[in-house]
Amino acid sequence: MLGTRRFPHRLTTALAALGLLAASAALQASAGAAPAHAAATTHRVLFDNAHAETAGNADWIISTSQPDPLGQDSSPSAETDWTGALSSWGVALQKSGGYSLKTLPSGSSLAYGGSSATDLSNFDTLVLPEPNTAFTAAEKTAIMNFVKNGGGLFMISDHTASDRNNDGKDSVQILNDLMSDNSVDSTDPFGFSIDALNIDSGYPAAISDSADPVLHGSFGTVTKSLFANGTTATLKPADNSAVKGLVYRSGYSGNTGAFFVTSAFGKGRVAFWGDSSPIDDGTGQSGNTLYDGWNDSGATNAALALNATAWLAGSGADSGGGDPGTGSCTAAQLLGNAGFESGATTWSATSGVITNSTGEKARSGSYYAWLDGNGTATTDTLSQSVTVPAGCGATLSFSLHIDTAETTTTAYDTLKAQVLNSSGTVLATLATYSNLDAATGYTRRSFDLGGYAGQKITVKFTGTEGSKLQTSFVLDDTALDIA
Repeated sequence: MLGTRRFPHRLTTALAALGLLAASAALQASAGAAPAHAAATTHRVLFDNAHAETAGNADWIISTSQPDPLGQDSSPSAETDWTGALSSWGVALQKSGGYSLKTLPSGSSLAYGGSSATDLSNFDTLVLPEPNTAFTAAEKTAIMNFVKNGGGLFMISDHTASDRNNDGKDSVQILNDLMSDNSVDSTDPFGFSIDALNIDSGYPAAISDSADPVLHGSFGTVTKSLFANGTTATLKPADNSAVKGLVYRSGYSGNTGAFFVTSAFGKGRVAFWGDSSPIDDGTGQSGNTLYDGWNDSGATNAALALNATAWLAGSGADSGGGDPGTGSCTAAQLLGNAGFESGATTWSATSGVITNSTGEKARSGSYYAWLDGNGTATTDTLSQSVTVPAGCGATLSFSLHIDTAETTTTAYDTLKAQVLNSSGTVLATLATYSNLDAATGYTRRSFDLGGYAGQKITVKFTGTEGSKLQTSFVLDDTALDIA
């Protein structure tokens, strides 16, 4: 049915549709790089040494040969065959036969989607072992997109005020800044924050979960870890249902006092450890004061580090929140009032957009959303926020009818379908329609939103109409299906 939204009639036009922007291409462009995929037999791990990981008494490197530790010893059999306080970690992975290890050298920058051999797109997992200089805005974008597209992120902090290079920033501040101030998702993307604490000693215990692959993996069973001046995290499962505490400070459980944490973001996995002492093997470059936490007899730190690395790189089953991109997920439809039959509820919309007016016709039921159609300069919006559960595939779909009084070959009036984060930043423009796409009846449109699993997003439609001749963008039967 045709008729101007606020006037008695509208001219009928049937223009051939010129197509729409491919959703997958738009999502790809928004991320800035191709997804990272785990190799079939070799897990590729990048250890960061570009952020003062050897400042002060720290020596958080797997080898002095960088980027390739094999340059120091191509077939290491003992931790001292490579030099660094993390050499035990590196040598254990190398000896297992399933890992390719590299180090991002000092003076470099983290990047994603470039041509460098140490670009994150070439790896499955990034290890950040107590960074002591802040990440740049570009680096934070690279890290977040790497994880969102399927990478594993291992963040290792130390206690508050552990500023080893005296630049005013410690690892607690630097990692919290990564999670709270980035261009991809700053709305508690991983579901936890790091506490500003200095816990001097203790042996925090692992939870009882025989099915967890980090606690019970191919490198052994985890029972306890080690505090030697470290901190904990506060969990916020309402922000990310995938977050899970695996090891807790004595007397703590649930959402507080978590010493080792796993989570998911988009298609990727995340792990956090609240102290660098457990990964210290007591050997390294001369001049450093090191402590052998790796082999501490009161803890199982080696098994925890190695199992977590395997899990982050894609080996092993899920650790609580669903295996990103491949794990089980309960099928559901997330949008409220999806067919608009409850009237102007649930959605945020310009007044009058959700309507049962006879000026247009609903695809089903009586109500629909009518954006623009005034023949005057108008901007109408329609939006709703949802959280896509981690580990789920997600598809946005809606039925769209467009009619117009325009007769030109110029796109004067447009409708954008977009995905935003909770701060209102546009993460992706899925498609842009115009008066040139006018056609009889409704057309079903669908877009893959699986890349936003584990995130709070806002689905938004914005209709913008010029000052002359109406174009109506009519939506009905929306859905955001997960499975």
